[in-house]
Order: sequence, then structure tokens, then C-alpha cells
Amino acid sequence: MVTTTIRIEESLKARLAVAAERTGKSSHAFILDALSESVERIELDEELHRLADERWAALTRTGESVAWTDAKSYLQARAAGARPRRPVARKAGR
Repeated sequence: MVTTTIRIEESLKARLAVAAERTGKSSHAFILDALSESVERIELDEELHRLADERWAALTRTGESVAWTDAKSYLQARAAGARPRRPVARKAGR
């Protein structure tokens, strides 16, 4: 493990101590968790953007997509525990 020094203002340090105490963690553990969550959020955001770019490229290449009503019905059925057939992609406008 590597040591890193950070400088924070007293007011933030006090708020950090209170928040850490409320969660039953040390300030150190609280900071590590916060950093980890922030990095994970950024990584997930980058992955979602990559996937969106990939899907947009496929849409512009093929012109095929799933109608919103079909996608919505599928997702609602999945959320209710059903195992519906995946909606079929079609050329836009059909």
C-alpha cells in the first residue's frame, strides 16, 4: 500500500469526521470508501459512454432499432419477473 498526503480545509475535515462517525468508520476508511466510489462511478460512466457510442454506431450503420413501446414492454415484463422474448430490431420508421 502506498501513502498519499492530501491537504483539506479545516471545515471539510470537521465535516468528514462527523460523516465518518455517523457511518461507524474512521476518517481514513471513510476517505478510502469515498475515493473508491468516485473512481467506480467514473469508470462506470466511461463504460456507459463507450456502450452508447457503440450502439449509436450500429444504429447509424444498420438503421435498425427497437421501438420504445416494445423495449418498454420488455423491460416491464422483466422487472415483474417474467422471461419475455427480446424485442426484434427493425429499420427505423417501420
